Formats: sequence, C-alpha cells, structure tokens
Amino acid sequence: MTRNLFSSLAVALAAGVATAQQPAPAVQPGTVVQPGGGVAAYRAKDVIGTKVAIQNNTAVGTVDDIVFSAGGDVEYLIVASADGKLTTIPWAAATYNPAQRTAVIDIPVERYRAIPTYTVQTYPQFFTPTYRTEAYRYYNLTPGDFRRIDRKIDRRVP
Repeated sequence: MTRNLFSSLAVALAAGVATAQQPAPAVQPGTVVQPGGGVAAYRAKDVIGTKVAIQNNTAVGTVDDIVFSAGGDVEYLIVASADGKLTTIPWAAATYNPAQRTAVIDIPVERYRAIPTYTVQTYPQFFTPTYRTEAYRYYNLTPGDFRRIDRKIDRRVP
C-alpha cells in the first residue's frame, strides 16, 4: 500500500496528472514539468541534493530529504549541513531554481543559526501542532492548515 502511494506520488510529481490511456512523457533531469500549463512540478530526485543558500548567498547545506503530508503535499525540505546537522525548512519558504539546482531561503544568517537542528537519530515529530508552528515561525510563515483557519477568522471580523 505504501509503495503504491509513493509510486503514485512520484508519477504525479514528475508528470502532473497522468491517465491510463496516455503515458507520462519522458522528462530530462532538472526539467520543470508544467502539467496542463499550470503550476510547475518537480521530480523528487532532482530536488534531493539541491544546494541551499540563505540571504547574502550564504551556503547552508543540501537537501537531504523531503517530507510529505498525509495528503501527499510537499511540506518540508530537510537540509543537511556540512557537519551532519539537519534543519527543517518549509517548502513554502524556499525559492527553487531547477536549472541551477539551488534553493534560496530569504532568512538572515542570525535567524537561521537560531533554528534548532537535529540528527538522523533524533528526527522531530513533523506534524505535531507545536513543531509545525515553531518550524514555520522561524521563516515568518504560518502552516497551511492554520492559514485556512486564519482566513476564515479574518472574513468574520468586520
């Protein structure tokens, strides 16, 4: 079941929505796929290994892993630094350039250094409300589920 989910997800990331009658077109690594002329889709294997930089073009590591939500949305990039420490970066905080295989995060060096790191032995609970809120807050973002709630509240306030 899990293998089928990831296979389906890989096809969706690589070629958008594919039908049984129409096979997904072959795509060269690093190519942005525009299913139906809509939002760009990226291949997971092209994102993993991407160089990550913050403000002032300061290199902070490479994308080591990608975390998906239960709904299949890309939630986080896991960035590995040269010293083996891992940092969680919300996908919404990254500007990804597939042609250069780089991702830029608009965050000052001092703020990035304040973000808690972890190792492969101590992965956090990515989807607990406390962790999500804190992880997004470092990047001045609000998790997707909370954004929908915030918009509903904003509409009610006169």
